Amino acid sequence: MRDKASDTRRDIRVPALSNWYKIGSQPDWQTAEAVLKDDLIGTLRATLDTDSAGGELLYRALAEAIRQQISDGHLARGARLPSERILAEGLGIARGTVRQAIDALVEDDLLERKRGSGTHVAQRFEKSLTQLTGFSEEMRQRGMVPTFQWLGRDRGLPSYAEAAALEIPATATVLRLRRLRSADDTPIAIEQTVVPADILPSADLIGASLYAALRERDAAPVRGWQRIRADIMSAAEAELMQAVPGAPMLVVERRCMMADGRPVEFTETRYNGAYYDFSTGLQA
Repeated sequence: MRDKASDTRRDIRVPALSNWYKIGSQPDWQTAEAVLKDDLIGTLRATLDTDSAGGELLYRALAEAIRQQISDGHLARGARLPSERILAEGLGIARGTVRQAIDALVEDDLLERKRGSGTHVAQRFEKSLTQLTGFSEEMRQRGMVPTFQWLGRDRGLPSYAEAAALEIPATATVLRLRRLRSADDTPIAIEQTVVPADILPSADLIGASLYAALRERDAAPVRGWQRIRADIMSAAEAELMQAVPGAPMLVVERRCMMADGRPVEFTETRYNGAYYDFSTGLQA
């Protein structure tokens, strides 16, 4: 006979950790946060040289170590950090040093302080402007689960702008796809993509990723251009994005070509400005 208690147990994923821990049927977040605290402090202690580093060097080293944990996905977005006191005691350093490191990361928008709730990893994403990757691939690289909800999919004639971007006649047929893109169940962007129907004739050919479907048809985009502008959310967009009307958005218009130079994709993605930063390199 099975143990009755085992029937009520389930897997709860501790935020910011890659391992799974068995806990009771009611999530015991105190247990989860204790595991996070021990793992984080152990990792930071192994990284820091607390004996040789001076005060200023030590807080900078601590800030960089926490930054790396966030960048590597070991500290998930939204995860709550142990308190300054617990971090200081666990690392054997002054509380003021911990506060300086956290202040630096708050200033860089990597951490945020919430009244009555402590310090959390900020819910923001950094997107490179020089890499050609699809949303699903980008989120998986961050250790997140990408999902989407269909908002519309149809075949029809292109608009003037779509025909010009795809270099097709106004009488050609296109596949128009509109989706709500999410990562770990958090709505991130509203995306409309237009593809020539002779390349991708049906939305039913798209599984989890449009780019994967194009690769299967030897039509993967290999280069492109994009431009960015600012906008604000409409009431309808805010409802989809779980935000408020008038919230800031970053709008990215992308036009991509296949290896033979033929345009394959014309996309407008409207990102929630609360979550996204765009970055690019500069060289003199």
